[in-house]
Amino acid sequence: MKTFTDNTGRTWSVTVNVDAVKRVKGLLGVNLLEVVDGKLLEQLVSDPVLLCDLVYSLCKPEADARQVSDEEFGRAMAGDTIDGATTALLEELVGFFPRERRRLLAKALGKLRTLEAMALKAAEDRLDSPALEKEMAAALARLGDSSGSLPESSVSTPDR
Repeated sequence: MKTFTDNTGRTWSVTVNVDAVKRVKGLLGVNLLEVVDGKLLEQLVSDPVLLCDLVYSLCKPEADARQVSDEEFGRAMAGDTIDGATTALLEELVGFFPRERRRLLAKALGKLRTLEAMALKAAEDRLDSPALEKEMAAALARLGDSSGSLPESSVSTPDR
């Protein structure tokens, strides 16, 4: 069992077992066992809403006991909290599977994290690029070349 803390300070337990897999499938129509092929893993990492719905489904017995609705749970999920929930979920998923699948999932997670880091680095490099600054300056110059006034409308405005 892994835990994370939401933005209200509540600590949640994430447990992946057969009961939890069945609950997620029943509530969301998502088969957690498909995480090994990588597509579901990519979806979860790229779609924070799906990820939070899935984590809520896993935490539902605890949420019900605390009388925390899906909406309340969702309101407490943003920023670093989503990272904590993601880590808890992924670590639990890895631990759920038998040895060989666990090894494959751990490898897929490693590749996904590498890919994510590369994408973030590429985006950061693009934002830091002098070429981007030149493009922005050129766009501003083009805007400055206009007279600054709006073109007159071809539709006449009646006097009041």
